[in-house]
Amino acid sequence: MDFALSPKVEDLKARVTAFMNEHVYAAEPIAAEQEHASHQPGADPPVVVELRRKAKAQGLWNLFLPDSAHGPGLKNWEYAPLCEVMGRSPIGARVFNCNAPDTGNMEILAEFGTPQQKERWLKPALEGHIRSCFSMTEPETAGSDPTQLRTRAVRDGDYYVINGHKWFSTGALGASFAIAMVVTNPDAEPHRRASQIIVPIDTPGLRIVRPVSVMGAVHGGGHCELLYEDCRVPVTNLLGEEGSGFAIAQARLGPGRIHHCMRMIGVAERALELMCKRANTRWTHGSYLADKANVQDWIADSRIEIDAARLMVMHAAWKMDTLGKKEARQEISMIKVVAANMVMRVLDRAIQVHGALGVSDDTPIALFWRENRSLRLADGPDEVHRMTIAKRELRKWK
Repeated sequence: MDFALSPKVEDLKARVTAFMNEHVYAAEPIAAEQEHASHQPGADPPVVVELRRKAKAQGLWNLFLPDSAHGPGLKNWEYAPLCEVMGRSPIGARVFNCNAPDTGNMEILAEFGTPQQKERWLKPALEGHIRSCFSMTEPETAGSDPTQLRTRAVRDGDYYVINGHKWFSTGALGASFAIAMVVTNPDAEPHRRASQIIVPIDTPGLRIVRPVSVMGAVHGGGHCELLYEDCRVPVTNLLGEEGSGFAIAQARLGPGRIHHCMRMIGVAERALELMCKRANTRWTHGSYLADKANVQDWIADSRIEIDAARLMVMHAAWKMDTLGKKEARQEISMIKVVAANMVMRVLDRAIQVHGALGVSDDTPIALFWRENRSLRLADGPDEVHRMTIAKRELRKWK
């Protein structure tokens, strides 16, 4: 394994870093103010719209797709350092059209979509003209076990009629379409019961009930509660084959988990930077915080944990690229646990070093904490990943 970056990736990383330094960090408070004042839920703040235009003009766009037909054609381990830099800002990934859940939706449309689906949904998403959401989680069933899904799609001639209740459909406000995970054959074996269907957001029978407030806040497109009530969509909106919903979800979640972990490393790096700056300048009880042994321990532990997580993520990404998603399942599960817990420890230390300032919204640390706590649940809770990791290890020696 050689993780030395190619000249192409070095150039892209330098350009993304320069763009972040010149434009993105300074725009964070402006974007927050504009979003708060906006009367268009889910719409990008004007400052983000302008930054997206600039990034696209500079070719810093759709960097996540390995298919060179849609972007620079980077492998997962090559995209990792770029994704990390974007993750340092709450608006970073959005600026470069590399934000979830759109990235995952574009990936599965590119892999499983028909030519007509790609023309109607993938192409405008790649251009940044539309957004999307992924509609799988249900309030009445365990989100960690999608084989229990209840939302039902019944075939009626050339249409599917969908009825069900979803929530935490991230990004639904302002989205043009949802990719819904629904049961098409309830009598099939558990992993063949469900399918994925593209549902335009303005389809009669699809209603956005509310964006669910998460730790007292709603941001961007929200984590929305949706109701499907006799919602009719053409059979041609089926993604892949009927009954392949679980397989498509796994194909989507592999890169999605990698991307989350990459961004979390960027968050942790930003938090560590802020922690060190604070420690070097805050005088209390006869010395700077940087001179206190416990603060030094926090900084040292953070550095160690961030670098360890990064190496694990790079290894998982490399294994995905060389052996495939299936062969990298164990590594992907491990980094999902490691990165999601690491970032919360680093953020907690950063909050403590900043004192009252740390829990305010005058720095991005509190926002990072609110946004990243959910990643110990999203794309599989820690407990399920640990159970899966253990089972795979036990099978080796059974």
